[in-house]
Amino acid sequence: MKKKYNPKEIEESIYRMWKENGYFKPNNNIKKKSFCIIMPPPNITGILHMGHAFQHTIMDILIRYHRMQGDNTLWQIGFDHAGIATQMVVSKHIKLKHNINLNSFGRKNFIKKCWEWKNISINQINYQMQRLGNSVDWSRERFTLDPISSRGVKKVFIDLYNHNLIYRKKKLSNWDTKLRTVISDLELDYQVVKGNVWYIRYPILDYVNNSNIQKYLTVATTRPETLLGDTAVAVNPIDKRYISLIGKYVQVPLVNRIIPIISDQYVDMNKGTGCVKITPAHDFNDYEIALRHHLPLINIFQKDGNICEYFNVYDILGYDSNIYDNFIPIELRGLNKFLARNKLIDMLKELNLLENVFEENITLPYGDRSHSIIEPMLTNQWYLKISDLSQPAISAVLKNDIKFFPKKYQNMYFSWMNNIQDWCISRQLWWGHRIPAWYDIRGRIYVGKNEKDIRKKYFIPDNEELLQDEDVLDTWFSSSLWTFISLDWPKKNNLLNTFHPTNVIVTGFDIIFFWIARMIIMTMYCIKDNQNISHIPFKSVYITGLIRDENGKKMSKSEGNVLDPLDIIDGINLSDLLKKRTKFIIDKSKLKEISENTKKQFPSGISSFGSDALRFTFSSLSSPTRSINWDMNRLQGYKKFCNKIWNAGRFILIYFQNINIDMKYFRKILYFFDHWILLELNNVIKIYRDSLDIYRFDIAANELYNFVWHKFCDWYLEIIKIIVEVGSIQQVQNAQYTLFYVFESILRLSHPIIPFITEKIWKDIKHIMNISESTIMLQPFPIFNKKILNNSILKMMYFIQDMILFIRNTRVNFKIHSKKLLSIFISNLHINLQNIFLYYKNIIKKLAYLENITILFNENVSIPDTILGIIDNVKIFIIVVKDIDHSLELKKIKKKINILSTKINLLKELINNQEFIKKAPNKIILQKKENLNELITTYNKLIFQKNNILSV
Repeated sequence: MKKKYNPKEIEESIYRMWKENGYFKPNNNIKKKSFCIIMPPPNITGILHMGHAFQHTIMDILIRYHRMQGDNTLWQIGFDHAGIATQMVVSKHIKLKHNINLNSFGRKNFIKKCWEWKNISINQINYQMQRLGNSVDWSRERFTLDPISSRGVKKVFIDLYNHNLIYRKKKLSNWDTKLRTVISDLELDYQVVKGNVWYIRYPILDYVNNSNIQKYLTVATTRPETLLGDTAVAVNPIDKRYISLIGKYVQVPLVNRIIPIISDQYVDMNKGTGCVKITPAHDFNDYEIALRHHLPLINIFQKDGNICEYFNVYDILGYDSNIYDNFIPIELRGLNKFLARNKLIDMLKELNLLENVFEENITLPYGDRSHSIIEPMLTNQWYLKISDLSQPAISAVLKNDIKFFPKKYQNMYFSWMNNIQDWCISRQLWWGHRIPAWYDIRGRIYVGKNEKDIRKKYFIPDNEELLQDEDVLDTWFSSSLWTFISLDWPKKNNLLNTFHPTNVIVTGFDIIFFWIARMIIMTMYCIKDNQNISHIPFKSVYITGLIRDENGKKMSKSEGNVLDPLDIIDGINLSDLLKKRTKFIIDKSKLKEISENTKKQFPSGISSFGSDALRFTFSSLSSPTRSINWDMNRLQGYKKFCNKIWNAGRFILIYFQNINIDMKYFRKILYFFDHWILLELNNVIKIYRDSLDIYRFDIAANELYNFVWHKFCDWYLEIIKIIVEVGSIQQVQNAQYTLFYVFESILRLSHPIIPFITEKIWKDIKHIMNISESTIMLQPFPIFNKKILNNSILKMMYFIQDMILFIRNTRVNFKIHSKKLLSIFISNLHINLQNIFLYYKNIIKKLAYLENITILFNENVSIPDTILGIIDNVKIFIIVVKDIDHSLELKKIKKKINILSTKINLLKELINNQEFIKKAPNKIILQKKENLNELITTYNKLIFQKNNILSV
């Protein structure tokens, strides 16, 4: 092993060795249980970000953990075609490169470009995965548009259609005028912007020249242009102002359409004027009112969001209607809606029909990808009836067949599932699974695998034209089938029987409904066993938090605060980092702010930390919270942890390089310090395994860190050095056995989190232990042994540690040189500890830099000129030199006592405050009480030290 740990030198070569030897593939051992994780397929529109790296680390830890237990383990890799995102990116690329619009480029050429893009993108993402250490089965790479997936998606669509669960209908949907496609409610980004509310007068048709009768109904609206599509004005049925007008009619300004005044409970009497214009084709609430009152629907927009040349009028079933004429004022035809709005307002003013206008903050829906305002619009779409399908999916979670970690996310799941609406599964795109439906010249629909099958099934002659539906399926439709189509369904093989249901899915809380809920619904519909019992897609759902920057902001290109996982692994200079972070920033003031913040945070760029340090940081941060702030200081700390393990490995190899350990002779005689470290190892194995089993990776990482750094390195390695120096031959030999056994166990225990460094060191020490296997990743994972528990050994070692720490603190407090040998007296030592001190006296003396240890048998003895410490009722007297300035030490201790006294009083006051107890969460109250107990313990120790100094 080289003196300095350099992850760059080892990681890529180690990964290459793993991959070339096929270690990531399932072992196909039918005697062992199977364990499978289906990778949430990354989109092919970019690279892996920190959120991906975080989740991939979690998945790889679980995969390596189960693989080391001998399980038949599969991590199924795959990628998502990402319909809208890919179409946007490739369209932009075509426009820049060829200066041509999409329609001129053609569907066939466009799809060819998308496949080229897919190949480039997947190569980039694959490289990132390898640098992260992902132990996926590369031989089984899948794609949501590959032939197997396409066959599966088509089969599911056809089966659902044949069971009357899929239908096509003209309904109101969210229309993205920039992308020219319908999008989901979940793809909307609501933003508050400054806008206006216009008060418009609608002439009442039954008005007569009578001062007691209203001439107009005044309606408040934030979208005056939509009055062109009004089919009613609604009031609340108990609004006394308008009761007499219900059933009468008003005239829509400019188009002179006669529409009814209706009553509906939806109308808020206290909002605006209490009158609501009903535009069913362009507002979801209005659409529901139209269905209740059988109102016609009038579409006023083209697909690009401009005003139509002529109205499109439909009935509530979506069929063409001639109830109204289709005339649009010539001045408004084809105009952009905002230009049309301004023109319409001017026209209303001329007619004296604009009563008032006020500025107001309004909420508008934007497309989360296009960033354009979304228009509710009537379009023909394909829908999946999902409410009945959702019931088994709800039941599966209620019965704990599927468990959420953390459990609180079940409530989010249920709230969505209990209010589920039919799923719009069609998109007006070219890239995706084209809907397997064909139309004849009369508009009749035929659904099947291909045109040839349809002609044969329905006896349609070749000379009769059939046209395939131009739309594709929503990306989430194919993704909802992912756990089984990625295992090659509907192709018949053993994969599905072996690995499905999968064990766990790792994802973010933001796509619980987008993906998790839909996967459960679709899997339980599609996959059934021999007894016709539905499969669930996975047994556990582990929800991770969102990785944010150090200030708690979401990492995004627009904020210029993104970190590339590869830049943390391999490092990046400041110049290149600035280019990455400012590439997409146009605003010059923002550009300056991002540059200054980046230079302040990373004055020299980012140094190479390696994959292991990054993975350990992710593990330690994976607490059950919704937001996780990235912390470069923790990353630096875990790089030091990796260094600590590296240096421990070097020390062991240097001290014992000419030794071969035959493990069959191990622990013939078990000495105290060896016994202690083995007990500590056994305890950490239990906590570590228990934590991984419940997805508490943060606890597992912290326990491992504490054991390796503070127990093995800080204590046991120091004890080993002393044993080699002063111990008997038998003690030295047994210490060697124990050292190698514990360290090799540490490497196996750590491997799932930090795979590269553990593989490298393990390969360097395995020959010493006569291990012939070629990789640590196939070694058995350490097992907790409940038969070797011994609390008395642990307690005695804790006493020795506390005693040594007391001696070290005394040296610091009294400015005694760390190498100066001291003498101590100990009284009130119980018999077992007496034996330990007698038998291991030389080792303890070396550990504490003591010249002499004297055990006193008079419990009430008092020795002058000493510093007294009491640990577990055992008195420890340290003989001190005469020139110690006791008054100075006393002054320091009194100052600390005063500070602590103030803190204790404040905490007591808070805990005794009834208002605080009533309002504060139990967790906070318990935390405050624990803090108080800790402060009191420290306070009592200081009082003891003060009294001790006064007695000298």
